[in-house]
Amino acid sequence: MDQALGLRRKQDQQDHWESSSTRPLSTRNHSIRVMTVSSGKGGVGKSNIVVNLALAFDRMGKKVLILDADLGLANIDLLLGLTPKFNVSHVLSGAKKFREVLVQGPGNIRIMPASSGVQQLTQLTDEQKLLFLQMLEDVEAEIDVLLIDTAAGISDTVLYFNLAAQERIIVVTPEPTSLTDAYALIKVLFVRHGERYFKVLANGVESERAGKVIFGNISKVAEHFLDGLSLDYLGSVPYDPNIPKAVLHQSPLLGLFPDSPASMAISHVAGRIEKTCPHVNHGSIQFFWKRLLNI
Repeated sequence: MDQALGLRRKQDQQDHWESSSTRPLSTRNHSIRVMTVSSGKGGVGKSNIVVNLALAFDRMGKKVLILDADLGLANIDLLLGLTPKFNVSHVLSGAKKFREVLVQGPGNIRIMPASSGVQQLTQLTDEQKLLFLQMLEDVEAEIDVLLIDTAAGISDTVLYFNLAAQERIIVVTPEPTSLTDAYALIKVLFVRHGERYFKVLANGVESERAGKVIFGNISKVAEHFLDGLSLDYLGSVPYDPNIPKAVLHQSPLLGLFPDSPASMAISHVAGRIEKTCPHVNHGSIQFFWKRLLNI
């Protein structure tokens, strides 16, 4: 009986999202941008990029929500010195509502914190995936940018968020393993799921030229083996000794050292993103829902 009830609930949720994704544009909420920030391997500074990109967008007057989608290993709250009482696991279990778990970050940024050490959340069930849709729809009208900090690698959950997003930012560093693992992530999304468009951000480089060399290397391999793939060079963030200082202070780099090289580079990247449009014919989080349901 419990199983039947669960299946009925899942079908009701799917019917709701399928009907909402086909509503006329005039009845939908305002346009928002849904971006994932991912990497093939850990330790490339991905979460730091997310936090500071969020603050850069916030300073542009954008309403930003960060979703810490490294669901079993929380990072965003640690980088910001936050100690949330609840996290996404409480929402997925039904113990708390989405708004009860959101925490306030720097500026006007809001954050959905992940949990730490909960292995079950590294592989979401179909029902949990549908619940994510409901959670985010509740705040769609209140945000302009949704930044999703995924886990590293090519797990099912990482692919899930990347396939649903409008834009995918892949963070790479000069390390050979970072490049090979980033290529592996791009390859899986392209070959198995037909995802063609990616933005590449080089992090921790010695110079802008070094960032372009990194992009050139990964681009050459992609052009040779993945015909039809589109890679866009988003720019680079230089190595900056102020970054570890900001991490130790558990504050965004843009807040503590706004004039540092990395801060200015990240602000430039945010400005470049703002001036471009996603490679999709949609302007609503409803697309997010539809893609996830199709997956």
